[in-house]
Amino acid sequence: MIENRPHKRLKLWKKCIELVTHLYEVTKVFPREEEFGLKSQLRRAAVSVPSNIAEGLTRFTKKDKLHFLNISQGSLSEVDAQAEICLALKIIDQKVYDDTMVKLLDVQMLLSGLIRSLR
Repeated sequence: MIENRPHKRLKLWKKCIELVTHLYEVTKVFPREEEFGLKSQLRRAAVSVPSNIAEGLTRFTKKDKLHFLNISQGSLSEVDAQAEICLALKIIDQKVYDDTMVKLLDVQMLLSGLIRSLR
């Protein structure tokens, strides 16, 4: 059964999906010239976070699991940097940035905890 996938039982997974859906909503109104720039980059980095968690948790060795979870952390850092760039360029306002950071920090805290528990 799909519901029994290891990642779907995690609070982390739900928070990742919230972050992704939030960023898809936010980027809907990005300027047309950012269609293949920040909009695309931000969406791809956001989607990479839960994707690598899902892949990592299906791996058999601790080393493999940690490898994919570390990739998720890297993607989360990309989202952080790109959101700050969007704020600096005034593509998003302070409220959207703050809302994004709250969601991002929730994911970061849970992801860091998962990584610590596997080490």
